[in-house]
Parts: sequence; C-alpha cells; structure tokens
Amino acid sequence: MTRPIMAALDLLGRRGTLRVLWELRGDPLTFRALVEAAETNPATLNTRLRELRDAAVVTHDDGGYRLTDHGRALMTALAPLQSWAETWAAR
Repeated sequence: MTRPIMAALDLLGRRGTLRVLWELRGDPLTFRALVEAAETNPATLNTRLRELRDAAVVTHDDGGYRLTDHGRALMTALAPLQSWAETWAAR
C-alpha cells in the first residue's frame, strides 16, 4: 500500500517537477513559454505535465498551464521548506 506522502515525494522528486511548479506559481504559461522558463526539453516537460495533471496539481485551459487549487496548496505547504533552504544556503 502506497502512503500518500511517499507518492507525493516520488512525484516531486522527478527531474524537473519542482521547477515546473515554481514557474507556474504566477500567471499561466503556454507550453512553449514553460519550456523556456523551466529550461527543459519538450519531451521531459510533456511527461511532467501529464504526471502533474494526473495528480490534479496542474491544469490546462485556453490561457495555458496553471496550478490547480491543490497545486497552490502544495506551493503553500512547500513555503517553509523554501525558507529553510534559504537559511541553509546562506550558512
């Protein structure tokens, strides 16, 4: 039986996933804009977006790709880790 935290960490640990989420924290982005912003290749991005859409973290509409409510909640949950990482990096 997979634990939800393990599944979430598995998803977040995949190459490029956190970068995609970071780039989508603001306004929606088109696929092409997201390729450039995330500095990745289209094949990898396509895979990550499919995984994130299947996880209900990212959605796509006429405006491009954007975070869902779950995606925004995830970014809020990651904020303390971001704060820790900045302190850790400054040491």
